[in-house]
Amino acid sequence: MKKLTLIAAFLLAFAGFSFAQTAAPAKKTAKAKTAATTTTATTPATAKTATAAGPTKKDGSADMRYKANKDAAKTAPATTHLKKDGTADKRFKENKTKKS
Repeated sequence: MKKLTLIAAFLLAFAGFSFAQTAAPAKKTAKAKTAATTTTATTPATAKTATAAGPTKKDGSADMRYKANKDAAKTAPATTHLKKDGTADKRFKENKTKKS
């Protein structure tokens, strides 16, 4: 009786495995094409394009293979750490005033 129960359990398990191996058909989804010029100024992609002096990559960041972008990266702005309101963040060394 144990052998019959064991054989029945194996048959059910292998039947379950055979159903699990069938792949669902792949669904094709249409991707919406958006141009970099149609994005708003609040998105991070356009913020990167505004600082790029030359060609950009698909994600909008500057393509560093070009000399114009390399030169623009070397000349960093005076204050790199800013608060949300645009003022310098005093927690960083380059923004602190020297004490006499």
